[in-house]
Amino acid sequence: MPIIHNRALRSLLLVVLLAVLAGCSSLRLAYNHGDTLLYWWLDAYVDLNSDQKTWVKRDIDELFRWHRKTQLHDYAQILQTAQRQLAGNPTTADLIGDYDEVKSRTQLLLFKALPELADLVRSLQPDQIATLEKKFAANNAEFRKKNMKGDQDAQLKFRYKKSMEQFELWFGNFSPEQEAQIRKASDARPLDNDIWLDERMRRQKNILTVVQKVQREKLNKEATMALIHTLVRDTFERLEHSERKQFFDAYEASTAQLVLTVVKIATPAQKAHAQKRMQGWIDDFNSLSAEPR
Repeated sequence: MPIIHNRALRSLLLVVLLAVLAGCSSLRLAYNHGDTLLYWWLDAYVDLNSDQKTWVKRDIDELFRWHRKTQLHDYAQILQTAQRQLAGNPTTADLIGDYDEVKSRTQLLLFKALPELADLVRSLQPDQIATLEKKFAANNAEFRKKNMKGDQDAQLKFRYKKSMEQFELWFGNFSPEQEAQIRKASDARPLDNDIWLDERMRRQKNILTVVQKVQREKLNKEATMALIHTLVRDTFERLEHSERKQFFDAYEASTAQLVLTVVKIATPAQKAHAQKRMQGWIDDFNSLSAEPR
């Protein structure tokens, strides 16, 4: 079973994010409109101009064609592994391995998109970089509003509810007794939203530094790709080489324990619900990978 927590959700595979945005009613429908959703997402961050819109749409189409042909079958296999784990007795090592696989796939996708990302970064104008900076600031304000509202108890409750939304997606409804056990495991995770906010702002600052350097120095495509490659690599390695490693490790371990708690207390009917949902996604991945686009 994949580890479910705030940071993991932000780095889930693109198709999973798109499915969540679509309400998870149909992964296939979400994926088939994923190119449009990704275009809208980019446009919201930098306000693409008329020239950029044409080739950005083309680049996104090409990226999705590659993704459909080369990645979706592997995603199905990841979920099949999760099904086997759910049917048995998954361990913390299993969950960490699942999470690492997700991170690896996400990193592969970003590295594949390096040429297209470099083209976009090189084309950005000063007003678009300012728009990006404002979007980051707005996102941070939204994070504070949702995650840092009230005292510690209020923040713990909000985090628990977000986790429960994901657990209910997979397992269906829980009894009050089950919810109490899940809440206890959720609250056992270290809580420090100041750290998560600072990490968000750190990543945003690094992105802006790269974008501004490319624009200021008029870097060529190769040099821009190298900068973005380093940015992606450093972002993924941050958890392993950080002054906050102890906190990150504790959070990952306690989140794994949270998931294990849910699996342990899940009834046969709830596990069957999860197996069915995973099988539906597996079938969708396999069908999508076979569809010509």
